This record gives sequence, C-alpha cells and structure tokens, in this order.
Amino acid sequence: MNFRRRRHIEDPEINLIPLIDVLLVIMIFLAASTSFSKFSQLSITLPTASNDTRAAPPQVTVTVAADGRYALNGRALQYRDAETLSQALRAAVQGRTEPSLVIDADAGATHQSVVNAMEAARLAGIARVGFTTRTNPGAKR
Repeated sequence: MNFRRRRHIEDPEINLIPLIDVLLVIMIFLAASTSFSKFSQLSITLPTASNDTRAAPPQVTVTVAADGRYALNGRALQYRDAETLSQALRAAVQGRTEPSLVIDADAGATHQSVVNAMEAARLAGIARVGFTTRTNPGAKR
C-alpha cells in the first residue's frame, strides 16, 4: 500500500512581468544617458553671398516646362533628349570662354527633364551650371 500522497509536479513557469519591468528601466536609463551626436557624411563649407553685388547675366538659359519641353534662350526646342539638347548647347556657347548655363525649371517639371538638361550641359562641355529660384515672400526663415 502506498500511503504517500502523490505530489503534483507543476511545470516550471517563467514570470515575464518582472523581466519586462527591469528591461524597461534599463531602456529608460540608456535613453537618458546616451549622448546623441550628429555625424555628417561630408564636411563642406557653403559659399556666402552679399546682396550688394549682382551676378553677370547668364550666358545660356535652358527653360524646362512642366510637361518636359525645353527652350534655349527663350526659343522652343523640338527635342527632349540629352544628346540633341547638347548639340544645341554647343552651338549656343560656341566661341565663348568659360560658358555658364542656368536651368530655369518649372516646379512641376520631372526630375528626369532637369537631369537631361544637366547631362546635355556635361556633354556640351559646360562646367558651370546653376538653377534659378524664386523667393516666397510668405515663407518664414
């Protein structure tokens, strides 16, 4: 006869609540003690300009419309790719020393249209490329 009581063997349980509490306190401590620093990928010095001097007018202006059409110095161009645009740019800057190009792109123009104009300038040998912008009088600085 077996007079001993049977012991019910309970499965061991891991109580996760204290573990979560400890991890939360550690996370708060790490977040409070960590110093966040801003790492820059490139160290650059931006140029400064004064309002007193005015730049010389651009030698060549390419206008990019919202639908991807181009105009060179106010004349509409029929083509839309970089190779043929570069031929027109070469003809426009022929005989000029250190030609510069200003790209006047509509706000609704696609990035590809602007990149095509930049690529055409590279193919035409124009190293100085700039963009026109307009100031928004209602914007806060």
